[in-house]
Amino acid sequence: MFCNILIIDKRKELPFKYKKSLETPLSTVHVARNISAGLEYIENYEPDLIVISDSLSGNVPELCERIRVLTYNMRPVIVIMSKSSDVNDRVEFLKRGADDFISEPVNIEEFKMRIKAHLRRDIELSLDTKTLLPDRKYIMRSLKRIICDKAERALLIVSIENYFIYKSIYSELAADKLIQSFVTIIKSAFSTNDYLGRLAENEFLIITVPEVVEKLAGFLAFAFDTVAPKFYSEEDMKRGFSLVKGERYAERRVELVYILAGGLEIDYTKSETPEELIEHLRRIKSMAKVPTGSNYAIERLKLTGAGSVISKEFNKRIYINEEDEALKLLLRTTLELQGYDIAASLEREVPAVVIYDAGDKLENLNFIQQLKQDRNFANTRLIVTSSKHNKSAILNTKADLYLPKPYEIADLLYWVDTFMKEVNY
Repeated sequence: MFCNILIIDKRKELPFKYKKSLETPLSTVHVARNISAGLEYIENYEPDLIVISDSLSGNVPELCERIRVLTYNMRPVIVIMSKSSDVNDRVEFLKRGADDFISEPVNIEEFKMRIKAHLRRDIELSLDTKTLLPDRKYIMRSLKRIICDKAERALLIVSIENYFIYKSIYSELAADKLIQSFVTIIKSAFSTNDYLGRLAENEFLIITVPEVVEKLAGFLAFAFDTVAPKFYSEEDMKRGFSLVKGERYAERRVELVYILAGGLEIDYTKSETPEELIEHLRRIKSMAKVPTGSNYAIERLKLTGAGSVISKEFNKRIYINEEDEALKLLLRTTLELQGYDIAASLEREVPAVVIYDAGDKLENLNFIQQLKQDRNFANTRLIVTSSKHNKSAILNTKADLYLPKPYEIADLLYWVDTFMKEVNY
């Protein structure tokens, strides 16, 4: 984890002696010579620890209080350096928001160890407890620093798809082991200057250099697909998918877990915030979806034009294939009342959900299988209905849900709503 330290001190030599003692490959130390420069740096970089010397002109206890108010959302450690040994001075600074008061002169090794102790406690509070990785708040702070520095860096967002369904089937303990194994895979491909954080329960952010981002994404996809089958039962492995029992005897086919990754080189000609960069990465990642297996998509500055990744459109389209005309009319009317658009055909429009009647003799299974193998329909969810209750034959076509007839319209609407959210969020 990278640390950022700010020293506000107007003296000529001593602050640079402190800086030299604290700098490491994982720690950046900046010296500000006056209050205004220090406040500007705090606003841009959100340092983890601030060392303030009382040699500064002005009311230093008031400065300490002001910094604490300005940084209420990030809570940096504040250490005061002073030649005073008066207990009243110590109390005043601690009352105004300082975390520590160090009297000068101080042994440089003691100074270094005390600062490291403060940083260690601060970092531990920012770690995800299960993976010991930086959490979302710390990731956003790190991204902000990279944007301010304009360093040549690349970002890669990686998520484990179908993770939450896997967790519901196999337990939280099994899901934790899956996550920990994936983190080990990522770290095995890391160099010392790479950064890894956990954005969400199943989502990670990697900061690396542009030269290796595509190679790293390819390795992660390959390594994860190699390891993931070991986390499934023999029955699921033989079948190639898991089964989730739904409402009213519906059975949902769920593909094995896989990863999607989206990467980009940071373009400093755009004024993107950390939050905008994350959303940009997620849009790129959504383009990597293929019918089966892990995949990645990378946006490179030299190969893509401005605005090449656009905002994702909310897909409300549903295609209905139903032999019973009365039921088809009922479904169409009900779904339109729910605010969905009914697609006229599969040739001109890609729907979010397809409701397909396989017929009494299951004569349309080949078409269903071909549809699921078509890359254009990689994100489309397929609900197959039939009065012939052959669950295995239907789910082996890679249909997402088997809903036996007769079914309740309320049950169908539940699954349509569930799949709509999966496709669009």
